[in-house]
Amino acid sequence: MTQASGSPLANWSMWLGLIFLWGTSFMFVSISLESFSPVGVVAMRVLLGSVVLGIVLWVKRLTLPRDLKSWSMFLLFGLLGNLLPFSFISFGQQSVSSGVAGLLMASMPLFTMVLAHFLVPNERLNTYKLIGFCLGILGVFIIMYPSIQGADNTFFGIVLILMASISYAVNSVIVRVLPQFNPIVAGVGMLFTGSLIIVPIWLYKDMPWQQEYSQSAVLATIWLGVGPTGIATLLYFAVIRNAGPTFLSNINYVIPVVAYFAGALVLHEMIEWQSLAALALILLGIGLARKVPDKKMRPM
Repeated sequence: MTQASGSPLANWSMWLGLIFLWGTSFMFVSISLESFSPVGVVAMRVLLGSVVLGIVLWVKRLTLPRDLKSWSMFLLFGLLGNLLPFSFISFGQQSVSSGVAGLLMASMPLFTMVLAHFLVPNERLNTYKLIGFCLGILGVFIIMYPSIQGADNTFFGIVLILMASISYAVNSVIVRVLPQFNPIVAGVGMLFTGSLIIVPIWLYKDMPWQQEYSQSAVLATIWLGVGPTGIATLLYFAVIRNAGPTFLSNINYVIPVVAYFAGALVLHEMIEWQSLAALALILLGIGLARKVPDKKMRPM
């Protein structure tokens, strides 16, 4: 068990900082997409994120590994934890509002729970987890149902956002069973390998030097790389180190709420009762899945 350290005020401040950075990231993706292509948003995000963490790596005098096995791990983590979900989100938000994208990403803990049942020892499903998963999926269906009836691309966008959620879930499970690295070293390695893949594609496909970008889109894209990617990674590991993963896990209840209402307040996205009902079901499912089962209750 991780023992909490550091002042409670500092831990809560970092926790709130993460909520702001990750909760508003969907809004900034929407702003970026006004001028940048989805590939451009992802390329700038991972590149600038790697620069931020690279500076921290240099200040702390840390060194990157030189063996192929470590860099293979970084490539895997970088794909599942950064490149793929960032891409799915950016492409998905071309037809899905930032608020709905944030709501859908709330399903990640539920997908993680199911994957952990098969891949992680002592993480078996029980009745509470199964009911919680079903409630969460019902919430996702409520969000998807109008798009199933419609003729636009919203359904495809929703599927892409859910694929991002599943990608994050797979990454979180794999991290538990693979060797541990220094968080800063791993962060630099993951973002750097992602940059090596996506930046050349962006340069070849979009030729950004020939494009015109609005000031708001440029600032939003820079902030995505510096804030929700670079700084958030530092805060994430700091909170885990000082307060433990259980303290951090409560963030899953708040981020979708911030994402939904940030889109409504800043981008004037519609607030719909169906989305609020879906959010309630997803959060109820997460809460029920985390409920400690009775000792008499057997895992499945």
